Amino acid sequence: MLPLTDVDLPLSPGGTPGLRGVLGVPDGPGPWPGVVLVHEAFGVDDAMRRHVQRTAEAGYLALMPDLFGGGGMRRLVPTMRAVAAGEGRPFADTVAAQAWLAADPRCTGRLGVLGFSAGGAIALLLSRRFAAAAVTYARLPADPDTALAGAGPVVASYGGRDPALRGAAGRLEEVLTRLGVPHDVHEYPGAGHGFLDDVQPGPRVLHPLMRRVLRFEPDPVAAADAWERIGTFFEQHLR
Repeated sequence: MLPLTDVDLPLSPGGTPGLRGVLGVPDGPGPWPGVVLVHEAFGVDDAMRRHVQRTAEAGYLALMPDLFGGGGMRRLVPTMRAVAAGEGRPFADTVAAQAWLAADPRCTGRLGVLGFSAGGAIALLLSRRFAAAAVTYARLPADPDTALAGAGPVVASYGGRDPALRGAAGRLEEVLTRLGVPHDVHEYPGAGHGFLDDVQPGPRVLHPLMRRVLRFEPDPVAAADAWERIGTFFEQHLR
């Protein structure tokens, strides 16, 4: 797989001083479109790094900011509060990553965002800033019609066995249709939460709870189809 490098990211108003990110650069000659990846609740772990590598191998300059940088999992609770509020530090840090990619001469200037779980909610709310947004198992904002007005094109993937997001795919489809936003929303009936991950994430002691109660587990079949849909959507809107 492609090697990854750590990079320093600019400070965005309200963002994290000393913000760092993980960068994947495609093989061959650039420039390439860029994709900001926004990690899920367990931070920039090995599964998230492989998502960065996969995106770079698909031909995108791929950057994942570390939203927990400088605080580790202690930043989880304030990050989730900011996601629920729709504003705050993780949004500013995602914008900082966007600015870094836009300024990089290896980038064409066409930028997408790809978010997972809590990161998917961030990607959805910031979609108006990007040429395309891919959101996976993302909670919807309290007032989606207002929050998503002016959103850019969205490809969204959900699991039908995800107990925390029952009906979210259908509601998002309705909202995006009503707002006239180009979209591809799909729910995989047999998949739960976190199905794009190739391993069970998080502390090992939590794995049984995550699988049995939260239905948080990999699903290679659903993941393969979701990645194909994301690739097709990005190809259409970013190249």
